[in-house]
Amino acid sequence: MTVDTKYWADAYATGGGRNGLAGLAGGALTATMAAPVELGGSGKGRNPEEFFALGYAACFLGAMRFAAQSEKLGEVPDDAKVTAKVGVGPRSDGGFGIQVKLEVSLPGLDTATAQTIVERGHFVCPYSNATKGNIDIETTLV
Repeated sequence: MTVDTKYWADAYATGGGRNGLAGLAGGALTATMAAPVELGGSGKGRNPEEFFALGYAACFLGAMRFAAQSEKLGEVPDDAKVTAKVGVGPRSDGGFGIQVKLEVSLPGLDTATAQTIVERGHFVCPYSNATKGNIDIETTLV
């Protein structure tokens, strides 16, 4: 499979990775990074899982909107919401891994339509495509 890339995001990390600085190349966002207490860190900063959750939530909501509109599945309401929860921990065969839980709220849509939009959102979303078969993703309509 090839990708016709239209946009590149540039970000950097310095220092100790989970304990350092990270930011966007243009300087629009800089964050002090700190491992969470649960992983032995201070918890006094941001961590990669938070940024992954933020990006996945925004991307998935956009993917659902795109799928619903382009496939004429219905209108995604203005008050739709995606909450992404990203967990990290040791893997049974070594190293670390992540899990994702997506909670999707599509007020005013019937369950069947909402479920179709969620499924098509996963098909469209680059985060879903990048992680397909690699991590556990649990999606719940709320």
